[in-house]
Amino acid sequence: MPNGISVIDQVDPYEWSNEDTAAYEAAIEAVNGAVGAYSAVISAEEAKAAPDLSVIEDARAVQTQLAREREGLRSSDREQIAAARARCAQLAREVLAGIG
Repeated sequence: MPNGISVIDQVDPYEWSNEDTAAYEAAIEAVNGAVGAYSAVISAEEAKAAPDLSVIEDARAVQTQLAREREGLRSSDREQIAAARARCAQLAREVLAGIG
């Protein structure tokens, strides 16, 4: 702590509204839902007598990409949060529809 100033002292406060909190949590859940959908793809493929390893590898790659996206979500970026929520919810529906 040079000069007695901590990094925390230099951070501007940010107040979340209830709506911001709910939207952020919903976006996280949407990303998690998409990751889970790809887990179902992996499980279904692994259950086959002759699993296609490329399907499994591709699904794992998308899971990794989604995890990075989840880590990059910023609660203060309402447009990013809304876009991630909508896109990931749609992605999960499409992936799960393709399994059944």
